[in-house]
Amino acid sequence: MVHTMLRFGKGWHELGPIRPPSEGKDRSLLIRVTRNCPWNRCEFCRTYKNKTYSLRNVEEIKADIDTVKALAGEIKATSWRLGFRGALRQEVVTTFINENPALYSRAYNDPGTVERRLESLANVVHWLSSGARTVFLQDANAPQIRTDDLVEILHYLKENFSTIERITSYARSKTIARKSLGDLQRLHEAGLSRLHIGLESGCDEVLAYIKKGTTAAEHIIAGKKTREAGITLSEYYMPGLGGKKWSKKHALESARVLNEIDPDFIRLRTLVPRRGTPLYDRIQAGEFEPLTEDEVVEEIALFVEHLDCSAYLTSDQMCNLLWEVEGQLPQDKPAILKTINDYLRKPLHERLKLQLERRLSSYLFIAGHLNQGLAAGVEAAWDAVNRGSSDAPAKVQKVLDTIKPAFI
Repeated sequence: MVHTMLRFGKGWHELGPIRPPSEGKDRSLLIRVTRNCPWNRCEFCRTYKNKTYSLRNVEEIKADIDTVKALAGEIKATSWRLGFRGALRQEVVTTFINENPALYSRAYNDPGTVERRLESLANVVHWLSSGARTVFLQDANAPQIRTDDLVEILHYLKENFSTIERITSYARSKTIARKSLGDLQRLHEAGLSRLHIGLESGCDEVLAYIKKGTTAAEHIIAGKKTREAGITLSEYYMPGLGGKKWSKKHALESARVLNEIDPDFIRLRTLVPRRGTPLYDRIQAGEFEPLTEDEVVEEIALFVEHLDCSAYLTSDQMCNLLWEVEGQLPQDKPAILKTINDYLRKPLHERLKLQLERRLSSYLFIAGHLNQGLAAGVEAAWDAVNRGSSDAPAKVQKVLDTIKPAFI
């Protein structure tokens, strides 16, 4: 048992709560550089609410990287020993777990420790199975730490894993705007390939209302500086964030800001109000009027119509209704607008049917089933839609308000 613990340290590397869907698709290794969010005041977000922000020290992060390296080496060795020539089949993982009871048996460990170790192991296995090419630095704003420290961490990753092709991180515009161009270039040279920045909006009224803690001007400075440093940039636009009051200005100003930045990617993340957020409370108090599904699609059409940049636009999150809104700007812009307008031209009850189908598909993928009360509401909504009833929009909206918060 002592031998096992010496090989793997504490037996797990620390993981944060979220990562971009694109990093999940690529099965990125997750390395936690900071804990939680240094700002943590955005009105629409509850991911880090009631959690304290802290920096992890470099040695602690290096120890996590050492743990990943040890786990990866032993898992691959197990595969070769079993005759699978390095392939990571389920039998390999099961054998590795069974041969290391000091790490994974509840006879030796409390359930919470075992769960952390299994989550860590799963992240390493998925990463290896994808070629061990990509790494994502958690949590909300890894560049917040000292540039020298982050450079040291990046070098350590690259030194230990020769297969790494891309290292990415979330970042705040405020943080990047304050970084010198020289610091960003050093980070890029050390291996930082891409930043994911939550623009959310380019409209200063919206940014102030949701307490984003940055301005449109800072968004532009940060975005341009990131591109100039050679770092690939993903910017996130949140349709619906301006509510009915600022919808048009939100779309137009966001397009203007993104045109100035000209990022590599623009990722749509439609607003989904969630219980436990200040914005949800504002909605309940009648201070913020959210958009309907159709109004969100209309806002996206206005936004896309005014984009004049060379970004790749993608709708890669289930909070968006029209997943097929995707393409390379400017050449795919007509096709993207056609997709949106084809939806908007559908008769009302066809649009409602599509909303139910897609939202239920996403919900069932996450939850697996409908509880009794929700199932009854879904049945009533389907019946109203199929009959072309005048109360169908309200019944569908009631279902959507229940299931969509599960998507974030």
